Amino acid sequence: MIRRFLPHAIAVATVTVAWPSVAANEDVATGLTNTGIGLFIVAIVCSLLITLLFRASANHVVRRMTKKIGKYRIHKVLHSRSTNVLDDFILPGAYGGLTRVDHAILTSGGILCIQTKHYNGVVFGDPQEPQWTHVDGAHRRKFLNPLIQNEGRAKALQKVAEEAPVANLVVFTGAVQFTSVLEKNVIHVRDLDTYIAKFVFGPCKVDDWDAVWMNIKAAALVDEETRKDFDAQLSFS
Repeated sequence: MIRRFLPHAIAVATVTVAWPSVAANEDVATGLTNTGIGLFIVAIVCSLLITLLFRASANHVVRRMTKKIGKYRIHKVLHSRSTNVLDDFILPGAYGGLTRVDHAILTSGGILCIQTKHYNGVVFGDPQEPQWTHVDGAHRRKFLNPLIQNEGRAKALQKVAEEAPVANLVVFTGAVQFTSVLEKNVIHVRDLDTYIAKFVFGPCKVDDWDAVWMNIKAAALVDEETRKDFDAQLSFS
């Protein structure tokens, strides 16, 4: 009897022992799968963060390079056109305080007061709006209407130039596009040389342009103390 039931008992025992082993394997497999999914999600999040950080850094570098290249192009055009050029200087404001002028150039018939904007992307704005909008990918910001802003600078320059005519000119650099037709005195740097060559001021009574320019150079403030005062003024505005 013992011999007859022994194989059957062994088989039952084998099956009974085998089931816990299978269950254990299934638990281990499930644990590994959950860990794998977690690691996969972490990897995706890390990749997205790295991409965003890289994109932000890359955009920052592009903006800096656009500004440097734009400044170089404007400087090259202006100084090839005239020896009478002033860059980045401060004047007493037309309505008090201080104002900073990007560039001033003495042309054949008067003085151009130039403000520069170094942007890539798209610019939205109307000549009468107090603010314009710049969009570059995900980067979106508002900035003061440069025509209105530079009008105040031109008036400050006009006070120094006295009877000499002063014109307001805004120059954009970079791969920038506009959503509306621009005013004639809002141009891209590629058109700056032609603009200066063709620009004609109205009649004026100036006999000694050298004296006018000497007055402007004497009034232009470029010392560090004045720049600190101007920066302090900006921080309070």
